[in-house]
Amino acid sequence: MQIRRFFRIVAPLVGAASAILAGTDPDALIVTASNAANNQLLVYNPAGKLLQSLATQGQGGASGNAGGIEVDGSIVAVVNYGSNNVSLFERIGDGLRLAQVVPTAAKPVSVAFGTDHLYVLGATQVESHWMFGPFVSPNADGAAKLLVGDGSAAQVVVAQNQLVITEKSNVIETVNLSSDGAIGGTVNLVKNIPSNVNAPFGSFARGNDAYVTIAHANEISLVRDGAVLTVTPSGTQMAPCWLTLEGPFLFSSNSPSMSISRYAVYGQKIVQDAAVAATLNGGPTDITYAGGMIAVIDGSGSVTHLSMFSVDEDGNLTLMQAANTIAGAANGVGIVRGGAQH
Repeated sequence: MQIRRFFRIVAPLVGAASAILAGTDPDALIVTASNAANNQLLVYNPAGKLLQSLATQGQGGASGNAGGIEVDGSIVAVVNYGSNNVSLFERIGDGLRLAQVVPTAAKPVSVAFGTDHLYVLGATQVESHWMFGPFVSPNADGAAKLLVGDGSAAQVVVAQNQLVITEKSNVIETVNLSSDGAIGGTVNLVKNIPSNVNAPFGSFARGNDAYVTIAHANEISLVRDGAVLTVTPSGTQMAPCWLTLEGPFLFSSNSPSMSISRYAVYGQKIVQDAAVAATLNGGPTDITYAGGMIAVIDGSGSVTHLSMFSVDEDGNLTLMQAANTIAGAANGVGIVRGGAQH
């Protein structure tokens, strides 16, 4: 009865999301990082053609993380784990160009954009950098040490007035932001973390809600106002690791199951309505949504695949082209919309 009532409530949201989810952006650019010693940003079109290979002027090496690439309008941020910096690219016309390299205090694994700020999650701390348009200050205007800080940091996302951070050493934590967006204060442990917590990992935030995977416990949780409100099992699909969200649909990429699952979300509800929305070529290593499509990176040994799926108004996924093969363990994925402006 509760599930039927839930879908009666969420049905109008599905209709409202149709205009968002239907139709792919033919001018979008899909980006991932080679993650090699001489790191490169690889730029593809929706047909899977490699358009550019751009040096980040940094070193790769990140692994076991989420959000190693983040897009904000026409700006792309890419972590350079091995050289303690983040590269910023800007879309100009039909391509991207390197705009800036920003030093970081700790080895960066994940990045996120917020109110006039770039946030960088490192192995031991999280820091904020003030932004003016596409320019990012090379000096952090706020920083906080992680609760564990043992190198298991996974992802940072921006919720309402705070950051939500995952460390695979079984903590989900938050840190408050000041009125201008800088990190202020210390990191706090999220309340009501499940007793069976095992490897908090990928996350996606919208408004005051942050959805967080508990990868090795096969669960997805909802974090709001510094507390876990609900937990949903992933069913037949093992180790949901990475998340992306659009309209009422939350998509998880599940590493050992080599699949994408679809959930419907509303209020405190997380309901799985497609255990297998798509299958992949290997264990996924990141996922993102924009421009009517999902892009996902999956790996098998020393080979990585990049695949793009169109998304219809019901959240159904259709493979747009055969997976591209990338030598090495690529890290992060993002989509820059056509005509994107910062």
